[in-house]
Amino acid sequence: MSETEAQLIERAKRDANAFGILYERYVDRIYSYIVYRTGDANEAEDLTARVFFRALARIGDYRQRGAPFAAWLYRIAHNLVANWHRDRSRHPSVRLDDALTLAAQGASPHQLAEQSDDARQLLDAMRRLPDERQQILLLKHLDDLSNLEIAQILGRSEGAIKSLYHRTLVELREMLVSRD
Repeated sequence: MSETEAQLIERAKRDANAFGILYERYVDRIYSYIVYRTGDANEAEDLTARVFFRALARIGDYRQRGAPFAAWLYRIAHNLVANWHRDRSRHPSVRLDDALTLAAQGASPHQLAEQSDDARQLLDAMRRLPDERQQILLLKHLDDLSNLEIAQILGRSEGAIKSLYHRTLVELREMLVSRD
């Protein structure tokens, strides 16, 4: 008989191997969320590691409150990403490895931009949305979660999520149309 998530969480409070199972279950989802929010795979790897270090350090304080364990991890990730963005705005920088990658590909930045202009426009529009709406899109499309699951993670009603999702799609469409 396999243990429930709640049992696994309780065991993880005493057993690092049990926490390892939780890590394996959620690391890809958290990483995908962070890489989207930062746009930087290297930073996303570092921040993902920090999410799980923080979760491991605080697992003893975790209390089941009706939302899935993933909601707790997403909150930690959200807070770390918000801090990361705040720190970057105070100390802007250009990553050397990004410049080297472009040069190594032999393509000008203009050529690369043309290849992925539609995707870039969509990502730019998504990043202009409020955080909660970005999270809804990520959870719905990257993690393939239902409106009910998203509602539990964000602490909202399922109806509120449906409404926000619809308004978000309308707003995105308007942003993209207005750019043409």
